[in-house]
Amino acid sequence: MAKNVICLWYNGTAEDAAGFYARTFPNSAVTAVHHAPGDYPAGKQGQVLTVEFTVLGIPCVGLNGGRAFKHSEAFSFQVITEDQAETDRYWNAIVGNGGAESACGWCKDRWGLSWQITPRALLEATTSQDQAAAKRAFEAMMGMKKIDIAAIEAAMKSEGRRVIAANL
Repeated sequence: MAKNVICLWYNGTAEDAAGFYARTFPNSAVTAVHHAPGDYPAGKQGQVLTVEFTVLGIPCVGLNGGRAFKHSEAFSFQVITEDQAETDRYWNAIVGNGGAESACGWCKDRWGLSWQITPRALLEATTSQDQAAAKRAFEAMMGMKKIDIAAIEAAMKSEGRRVIAANL
């Protein structure tokens, strides 16, 4: 096991969640399932206690710790996508498997874990040296749930068209 591992708390569903992540994302796998050697507050001896897995190469452990804690937006996986098809594929997999849409490229899986499905084009647009274009892209993003790359690119270019037309 790696020295630094993300530990995610589940209410008895760590194995299901890890399996979904392994099926959905490349460079992801369930690497071990450990059963409780004795009874514990959230379960009984022999039940799945922890699940070791990777998500996009990030080592994680899912702990079936019970109902005491829930996931929040304070932690999320940010997945950088290269095109609209990849953005759609991950978004639709998470939301279509009992998850929920949120705003600005964020969604939650059915276990309550937050994900940011973030096209590289969005990051480049909102961090552009052209501050006016970056602001337009940012404002366009603020009205979206799933990120629409074509709309972000159009927002980046929109002011430039007006300036050119005004100079003719």
